[in-house]
Amino acid sequence: MVLVPAHVTNALGAPVTNLVKENFRVLEDGVERPITYFGTEETPVSVGFLFDSSGSMHNKMHQSSEAAAAFFSTANKDDEFFLVEFNEHAKLSVPFTTNAKEVFERLAHVRPLGRTSLLDAIHLALVQMKRAQHSRKAIVIVSDGGDNRSRYTVPQIKSAMIESDIQVYSMGIYDSEEQRKRTPEEKNGPRLLGELSEESGGKHFSVDNLNDLPAISAQIGEELRSQYILGYSTPNPERDGKYHQIKLTLVSSPQELEVRYRRGYFAPSY
Repeated sequence: MVLVPAHVTNALGAPVTNLVKENFRVLEDGVERPITYFGTEETPVSVGFLFDSSGSMHNKMHQSSEAAAAFFSTANKDDEFFLVEFNEHAKLSVPFTTNAKEVFERLAHVRPLGRTSLLDAIHLALVQMKRAQHSRKAIVIVSDGGDNRSRYTVPQIKSAMIESDIQVYSMGIYDSEEQRKRTPEEKNGPRLLGELSEESGGKHFSVDNLNDLPAISAQIGEELRSQYILGYSTPNPERDGKYHQIKLTLVSSPQELEVRYRRGYFAPSY
């Protein structure tokens, strides 16, 4: 069974939650597959919260903490979370917990310092997510730019993300003045976050006004809990480790809608 989380919005960007199974069509490697599972209920989510604590965040900490509070306010009692902080190094500050307050209280004591190891933080989150209790998994990233410290490379992280069944939501805090002074790696930050988010079926939010952070964060929390879950049985029993492309389209829709979804998966290789 392959599970595909999907989020549908109308022309105004508002979530559409009244569709039925017959409104969706799923193709794997260009061949249509019957949808054998369809759910719209609010199911628990395992979330990794990745928080940039590098020196460049020093004037953005207050609004970033407010954004975290807005996100955790959308949690339900069965959700679980962990926190990864990253500056010179990435570290697991809070392992999986169902107590969102524990994560938020840790964020209140974060002090910005050093450079940015974003790719290492994503890798650490992927490793930690293997301990997740729920089938629905997401990573939420709060960062002000690209990577200038990590040991892992962009191709390594992209490959690992595609292999995982994890949605990525990112809030990129960009300053046009600071952007001119940044290295090519740092300038590539928005594109990297955008590619990872889109490929996974999540979304990248480019934040130009820090006051918008809490509302964007709350929107991400609500999106995670207003999704359709579609499942189909794959006819590919071989554990060959190959990539299989997923295409999800809407049919019989009375209005112009946009759907975001996971674009593919790697078959197991063991």
